[in-house]
Amino acid sequence: MAYSDFTFSKVKEAFQLTIDEKTNLFANIAKVVPSQILTTLLQENLSFAIAVGTEKARSEFITAPILSEVRRQLTYKIPEQSHCP
Repeated sequence: MAYSDFTFSKVKEAFQLTIDEKTNLFANIAKVVPSQILTTLLQENLSFAIAVGTEKARSEFITAPILSEVRRQLTYKIPEQSHCP
């Protein structure tokens, strides 16, 4: 099944999940300010990624810059490659 075929209700049913919408898991987490680089990239690319409408476009123009920002903010403590066998 393609990723785009998944819906929240299908996943919930398939994995027999119970959803708790009252607990705030991130209540004690400090907010992080995005860098100017990320802000600019998202401003420039968001409408294009949505207009193209493919998962690949969203991945390359939205998700990848966010993951790069996380890595930068964690001073590159996330490895570039997985060392899984």
